[in-house]
Amino acid sequence: MARPRGHVAAAPRLVIVRGVVRPPGDKSITHRALLLAGLVRPPSVLRGALTALDARSTARVLRQLGADVTPLRPGQLVQVRGRTWRAPGGPLHCGNSGTTARLLLGVLAGHRFEARVTGDASLRRRPMRRVTEPLTRMGAHLVEEGGDGLPIRIRGGRLVPLDWTLPVASAQLKSALLLAGLVAGVGVTVREPAKSRDHTERLLRALGAPLHEDGLSVTLEPTPDWLRRLPGLDVAIPADPSSAAFLVAAALLAEGGDLRVSDVGVNPTRIGFLRVLARMGAAVRIEGARVESGEPVADLLVSPAHLRGVEVTGEEVPSLVDEVPILAVLASRASGESVFRSVGELRVKESDRLALLAANLRAVGAGAEVQGDDLHVRGTDAPPAGSVDTAGDHRLAMAFGVLGTLPGARVRLSERASAAVSYPGFFDDLARIGGRTR
Repeated sequence: MARPRGHVAAAPRLVIVRGVVRPPGDKSITHRALLLAGLVRPPSVLRGALTALDARSTARVLRQLGADVTPLRPGQLVQVRGRTWRAPGGPLHCGNSGTTARLLLGVLAGHRFEARVTGDASLRRRPMRRVTEPLTRMGAHLVEEGGDGLPIRIRGGRLVPLDWTLPVASAQLKSALLLAGLVAGVGVTVREPAKSRDHTERLLRALGAPLHEDGLSVTLEPTPDWLRRLPGLDVAIPADPSSAAFLVAAALLAEGGDLRVSDVGVNPTRIGFLRVLARMGAAVRIEGARVESGEPVADLLVSPAHLRGVEVTGEEVPSLVDEVPILAVLASRASGESVFRSVGELRVKESDRLALLAANLRAVGAGAEVQGDDLHVRGTDAPPAGSVDTAGDHRLAMAFGVLGTLPGARVRLSERASAAVSYPGFFDDLARIGGRTR
């Protein structure tokens, strides 16, 4: 692999971890709460919302469509007042956020004006036909200017009910179709091959939506005026478990101490990584469990651990797909071999995460290879050293940034600015949790 050029990420050497840290608000819930708040007339309040670049992309397109959204700033309430959506004066640019793009297409399908949805170069490479095909079946008119990706022109209309089986388990696809039915006031049934994250269902259920679940299928049967009768939202958004996973990993790799990661969402569809860590021998305790705005929340108490290799099955992947990079990094420090089955979906994330994970792990001295859709990682005790190409992918930057906290590590990141997509203060928090560094 060619030596990446750019920023060299100096990481603290975490010998002892200590203290309490709260990661940013949950990205998935923030997107959904913003979109729903932008659809209702009464004012809404979002507490603890993510303020990173992806969330700002959703807020920006909402403003283009006529909603009032206060600036997303750390530590401040976000206030939203929805209005009748109007045709935007220019392209709806979703930045790097696949969630924004796919959920937005679902919402726009029920509005009778034309809009053009686009994103940055990375997002334009991500597949969209999985969502455009069922939306077309419902009655929306879509023109794919970018083949299977963005830009896409969409003109919504009078939609018809839909009964659809997804080709892959995907919360984004499922949510896009449910939101299309909600806006249009028509019934939608979505079936998945495995259970994906259910934040949309929980939020809609908390708002009193006529939603029913049966195994791997979910059905929404809204009346045409359901949205118009909805009061403003008041949503407490927990800390993002995907962001918390990087701090948990840093604490596991330290030599002593303990760390409390507070107010983390522990939705069962999001904490597959904790179940995998338990099999690896990690000491992660869940304390202070409670429910806020329909979502389970708790603190995670983490102590260093000696890790062992593990097999992650394809059935587990939907509940931990965003955590595969940091789990793979931990596997590179575990005894024995780890196998991540059926992770081919990583090829169509912000980067080709699957290929880059393997290449970057080899570059820093671990054993890693891709076999079909499976990732094999062999652990090592040697201090990691080498250059890492993040390809502007936030989860790769943070995962290998954690690896760089090991004593003796010499891990050079091509950049670390991409962390701002989901966790702007990540490297500051990573330094702050060290009780002692060297």
